[in-house]
Amino acid sequence: MKNLQSDLSSVVRLNIGGKKFCTTTDTLTQREPDSMLAAMFSGRHTLCQDSDKGYVFVDRDGKHFRHILNWLRDGVVPTLEEYQYSELLREAEYYQLLGLIDGINAVLNEKKEVDEFHTELTRTDIIKCIQSEKVRFRGVNLSGLDLSKLDLSYVDFSYACLKNVFFSRANLQCAKFRDVDAEASIFHNATLRECEFTGANLRGALLAGACLQSANLQDACLVDSSLCGADLRTAHLQNADLTNANLEGAVLEGANLKGAKLNNANLKGANLQRAYLSHLNLRYTHLEGARFDGANTVGVIR
Repeated sequence: MKNLQSDLSSVVRLNIGGKKFCTTTDTLTQREPDSMLAAMFSGRHTLCQDSDKGYVFVDRDGKHFRHILNWLRDGVVPTLEEYQYSELLREAEYYQLLGLIDGINAVLNEKKEVDEFHTELTRTDIIKCIQSEKVRFRGVNLSGLDLSKLDLSYVDFSYACLKNVFFSRANLQCAKFRDVDAEASIFHNATLRECEFTGANLRGALLAGACLQSANLQDACLVDSSLCGADLRTAHLQNADLTNANLEGAVLEGANLKGAKLNNANLKGANLQRAYLSHLNLRYTHLEGARFDGANTVGVIR
C-alpha cells in the first residue's frame, strides 16, 4: 500500500465493488466540489491503493457508477427505467452528488406528471371537465371514448390521441385539433366550424355531413377519409392529403386547396365554386357533376 498525492489532472483507477473504472481527478472534483468523491481526490486526504495495478477500492455496487462518471463529465442525467433511477439516486446520495440528486428528482417528478396526465378518462370525466371555463386535453389519450352529442366547443385537444373516438353530432366549434392522431375517428354530422386541424392525422376518419366551414385543415392527412356531403365552405386545405378521400356532394365553395393531393379522390357532384385550385393535379380525381363556376383553375392538370 502506498500514499497517493496526485495532482488534479492525474489518471485515477477505481475499483467500485469489483467493477474497474478509469477517470481523472479533474472529473471527480470539478462538477461536484462538495461531494465525497471530490473530497477523496482533492489531494487533502491520504488514499490507499490495493495491490491490483494501483486501483482505489470503494465498497459500493458498481452497477451504476458509469452513470455517475458520465454525470461528472457531462452534467447529463441518463435515460433509465424508473426503478433504475431509484438505484442511481441511492448511489448519488451516498457520494453526496447534490446536482445529480436534483436532476434525478426532476426527471422522476416529470415522469409522475406525465403519467398522471395520461390517466384514462371516461365520458363522465369529460363532461365534468367541460363544465369549467377553459378546457384543455392537450396530449391526453382519449382513444375509443364516446363523446357524441357533447358541447366541446373551444376545447383544446392539440397533440391528443383520439383514435376511434365518437364525436358524432358533437358541437366542436372552434376546437383545436392541432397535430392530433384521430385515425378512424367518427365526426359524423358534427359541428366543426372554424376548427383547427393543422397537421392532424385523420386517416380513415368519418366526417360525412360535418360542418367544417372555415376550418383549418392545412397539412392534415385525410387519406381514405369520408367527407360525403360535408360543408367545407372557405375551408383551408392547403397541402392536405386527400388521397382516396370521398368528398362526393361536398360543398367546397371558396375553399383553398393549394398543394392538396387529390389522387383517386371522389369529388362527384361536389361544389367547387370560387375554390382555389390553381396548379392542382386532378388527372386521377373523379369529378363527374362537380361545379367549378368562378374557381381558380389556372394551371390545373386534368
